[in-house]
Amino acid sequence: MHPARELSTPLAPAPWQRTALGANLLAADGGLGVTIFEEMTTLAVRTGAINLGQGFPDEDGPVEIREAARAAIASGANQYAPGKGLPELREAVAAHQERFYGLAPDPATEVIITTGATEGIAAALLAFAGPGDEVLTFEPFYDSYGAVIGLSGATHTTVPLAAPDFMPDVAALEAAFSVRTKVVLLNNPHNPTGAVFPPAVLQRVVDLAGRHGSIIITDEVYEHLTFGVGHTPVATLPGAAGRTITISSAGKTFSLTGWKIGWLSGPEELVAAVRTVKQFLTYSSGTPFQAAIAKGLALPDDFYTGIASALEQKRDILSAGLRAAGFDVFTPQGTYFVNVGTAPLGITDALDLARRLPELVGVAAIPVPVFCHPEGAERTRSLLRFAFCKKTNVLEEAAARLATLRGRL
Repeated sequence: MHPARELSTPLAPAPWQRTALGANLLAADGGLGVTIFEEMTTLAVRTGAINLGQGFPDEDGPVEIREAARAAIASGANQYAPGKGLPELREAVAAHQERFYGLAPDPATEVIITTGATEGIAAALLAFAGPGDEVLTFEPFYDSYGAVIGLSGATHTTVPLAAPDFMPDVAALEAAFSVRTKVVLLNNPHNPTGAVFPPAVLQRVVDLAGRHGSIIITDEVYEHLTFGVGHTPVATLPGAAGRTITISSAGKTFSLTGWKIGWLSGPEELVAAVRTVKQFLTYSSGTPFQAAIAKGLALPDDFYTGIASALEQKRDILSAGLRAAGFDVFTPQGTYFVNVGTAPLGITDALDLARRLPELVGVAAIPVPVFCHPEGAERTRSLLRFAFCKKTNVLEEAAARLATLRGRL
């Protein structure tokens, strides 16, 4: 065989194929599909539907943070930030962790700034997981988790979360761990289900991770968006601090998703390993935005309680419309997503309904099975996810449209 032909026919999937497969984007014939977000957004644009699929706010964040970014640009903060991030933002992250949770990471050695939480997660996974390892997540899982686990060459194992409360079964959790479980990637509050895991559940994860020598990477980007329950950082639990990387970002808290400013903290030796990978991804980014977010993290407590309270009201507006539509509504305790079951409407295929909804009632949503492996997709095939991080009048209109669904089916 010609050498060039031989090289072009790999015996194993290429890294990009593993990435696509992990995110459920690789078809059976090896072709590359589009994300469900792209498909639903295209449908929403074509039909004029209200897009409650992709989770981003339609309102800008606090004016004082935006003005701080403008001032930073005007003052010349337009070149590379240090690879670890601006000192003032690392100090602000450390102060935030102490103020809200009693944690005291050293801003010089135990905090780094990333290009959004997404880069922090990717850098941490690539730093610690590889072929022969297993990475454990709950299922459904945020799609980028599967993509980066696939890229790393590690095996993605899951523990199911089932409606109505989306809590893991303890026996299933214990059975999912093995001698190969290198990393536990935990999202709390949880996207896409809206679950907030109580300390007892989190402590069980910590104990199992300790028993198996696993590193915990915890994605806490919705930490300030909880309703009636508090957020418990994994790193605060007994046995967790020495093995936990904590990740968060400005996007969800401050409604500034386009700025892509994230951060992670943890023990110095773990953070140093992540930084080794991170510096060869983006090196650094968002210099004027970093300076502005440092000011945002110092906003008073009433800002943080206010954003959660306002979001809870929006949750309830949309949930009322979903109930009127005939869905089984699973009220979330956190994030800005609400999940519903389609079975009361006699519908078991949420993907099919998601493709019909924009035309039927002018609202777009995301089917939960796309956040699962094939077995999990079957288990969640009647679930839809709606985002409620939109203006109140938009949600009121969406609720009114959804209320007509039963009569249109």
